[in-house]
This record gives sequence, structure tokens and C-alpha cells, in this order.
Amino acid sequence: MCPTISTQFTEGMNQKTSRFRKLFSATILLTFLTLSLGAHAQDGKALFNQKCASCHAIDKQLVGPALKGVEDRWDDKKMIYEWVRNSAAVIKNGYPRAVTVYNEFNKIQMTAFPELKDADIDAILTYINEGGSKAAAAATSTDGATPASQSSESDSNLLYGILTIVLAVIALILLQVNSNLRKMSDEAEGSAAAEPVPFYRNKVYIAVFAILLFLGGGYMLFQGAQGLGRSKNYQPEQPIYYSHKVHAGINQINCLYCHGGAQESKHANIPSVNVCMNCHMGINEYAKGPKIYREDGTEVDGTAEIQKLYKFAGWNPATKQYTGEGKPIEWIRIHNLPDHVYFNHAQHVNAGKQQCQTCHGEIQKMGEVYQYADLSMGWCVNCHRETKVQFADNKFYSIYEKFHEDLKNKKMDSVTVEKIGGTECQKCHY
Repeated sequence: MCPTISTQFTEGMNQKTSRFRKLFSATILLTFLTLSLGAHAQDGKALFNQKCASCHAIDKQLVGPALKGVEDRWDDKKMIYEWVRNSAAVIKNGYPRAVTVYNEFNKIQMTAFPELKDADIDAILTYINEGGSKAAAAATSTDGATPASQSSESDSNLLYGILTIVLAVIALILLQVNSNLRKMSDEAEGSAAAEPVPFYRNKVYIAVFAILLFLGGGYMLFQGAQGLGRSKNYQPEQPIYYSHKVHAGINQINCLYCHGGAQESKHANIPSVNVCMNCHMGINEYAKGPKIYREDGTEVDGTAEIQKLYKFAGWNPATKQYTGEGKPIEWIRIHNLPDHVYFNHAQHVNAGKQQCQTCHGEIQKMGEVYQYADLSMGWCVNCHRETKVQFADNKFYSIYEKFHEDLKNKKMDSVTVEKIGGTECQKCHY
């Protein structure tokens, strides 16, 4: 072969090899960018569901305005950050858009979220601009299916797994192509070159693929097994639409009025129909409060839900008498711990002086209640490690004389639940 032709051929092969290498690198970069953007959107979705969804929808007005196009309605994006963190301060400073929103929505002040950073708010805005996921707002079915946010997360994990496999296959193909091109280049230069082994018969490729498959499968199996029995975000449809947002939030009814057992016993107790009728003998319609919406965006007829209550109670609102034809309300239990776990509400509420929101989330902002935390052992143990015991004016902990003395002498500034034995196995597993 002519040296010039050989050189040209070699250069051509090298160029092709370089192109394939660039293609390979670009594929990897694109995949990682896709995953990163997906994670960013997922973070925005999670933050939206946690912080915003109780009062806002993307394309429909709820307690607050629809959030679609919210950036276009504000002249300065920095003011959106300030508004989210402290709406009261923005209103006080007289920012026009803030004052307008405040007046339009009956001067109801938006909850402040000082913990949200600019990046967090940007993630929420990105999720809103993308229109959100319609499935994320879908109501749960009567058979107790988990909310769409949880299923959507599972779908995302499946997508990432498929993308990983596709990327691995592309990598193997490109490596094989590179081997073939190198062989052709060596032959053009007159060098001896071994016949490349097809990737599906290459022991190295097969071993690497098997290891990756084992690690990926093992990780997914571990995650799936770890989630067994956990019902985070579980939100069944109840026989009567009972809005905690209306009762505990707007009307400021104390949790212990309905769940009196939480202060005195192991169980918080579901209130009887008679407890509901203490108020609803006189309140027979829902007229003055803000509109109520389900998770799917459909409006709830509050008056019709009160009529459902009357049927269960056997109450005739016209004669204001009981008919004797009532029946128990079959509420669907949401928070359900395994049988081998002992949890005492009174220990936490009465002795520990903990608020209901610690375990149940911002219950006063929920329409239909859902399980806020996964209630796993790790979640409980971490809480015991971080939560400080309220010794002041609490006779329950008077026996810990040494700790009281150390606090008095400023040898220590606080005592966590862990220090008084809160992480011992016997505390929760008798």
C-alpha cells in the first residue's frame, strides 16, 4: 500500500475514533444532565407538595391564587423570594403586587417559609412553569392507594434505571466499535492485530455488566424491601370529607378537643359522632368559609358533607331530634404502626410536651389528612437524638436530679431524649 494512502487511511481512522470518543463523552454528559434536571424538577415537586399544595394549585384558584405564570405577575423576582420567606414584611413595606394579592384574598396572610433558600424557591418555580404533574394532584382511590407523588417517584426511579441500562449498552457498543477501528488502523499500518472479540462474548464486558447489574439490582431490591410496610403520603378517601384546614386551621379548634385520648392514653382516639354533633347541631351548612378543594382540584360541597354526618348520627335537622337510625362512621385509619412497636401518645404529648405537628406535619393546613412521615425506626431514633427534653415546669422528669443540677450549674445547656434512655430498645419494643 502506498505510504501516503496508508497515512491518510490511518488519519481517517483516528478521526473516526476521535469522533466516537466525543460521541461517547457527549452521551454520558447528556445523560447526567438529564438526570440532574430530573432531580431538580423532583425537588421542586416535593417542595411544592410540602409547602404550597395546601393553599395553592398550579392552574386553579384555591385558598390562594393559581400559581401558573406567577413570575410574570411580579416585576422583581427577588420580591418573590422575600414574599415567600416573609409576606408580612413585604406587605408592610407597601410593595404594590403584595398589597394587591393580600387585599384580593380577604387579607389572609400567607404562611412564612424563612427556611427556604433561593435555590429551593427556584426549584418550585421551575416545577410550576413546567405545568406540574397532573398525576401529582390526583386524589387517592377508595381502596387506599398512595398519592400520585409517591407513585411518580417510583416511576422516576424506574426511568433512571432504564437510562442507566441504556447508557451501559451504548458504552459497550462504542467500545466494540473503537476496538474494530483500532484493528483496521493497525492493519493499515502493517501491524499485526488480533481479531476483536464481540462484546457479547468478551468476558471482561460480561463481567463488568454482571457486576453493574448485581449492584443496581441489589440497590433497588434493598430500597424496595426497606419501604415495605411504610405508608408515607398515604391518603385514603374518607366516608366524609373532613377538612383539618377548616377545623384546626381556620377555626382554630384545638387538636385535643377531638383527640382527647392523646393527652391521657396510648391512643389519640378517633372522635365519636357525638363529638362532631356538639358543634354541628347548630352548624348545618358551610357558607362563610373559603372554598374547599380535593387533591384533584374538584370543589367540595361542605354543606353536603355535613348532611352526610347527619345521616351517620341519625339526626333530623328539620325537627332537631335524633331518629335512632344512625350508624358508626367507618373512618379509614391512616397512621398504623406494626404490632411489635409500642408508641404512647400521652408520653409524647403530656410528658414530652410535643406538638402534634412534630409527627403529623402541618395538620392545620391539610384538607384530607395524609401520613406526613414514614414513621420508620430510623426516623423515630433520629428524633430522640435531636429533641431536647423540656425539664422546666415538668414534674414528670423531676427524678433526673443530676441533669437538673448540671443544667443549673451550666455544665450542660440541654438534655436530649437519647440521654434519658430514649434510644434503648425496650422503650419501643417490649
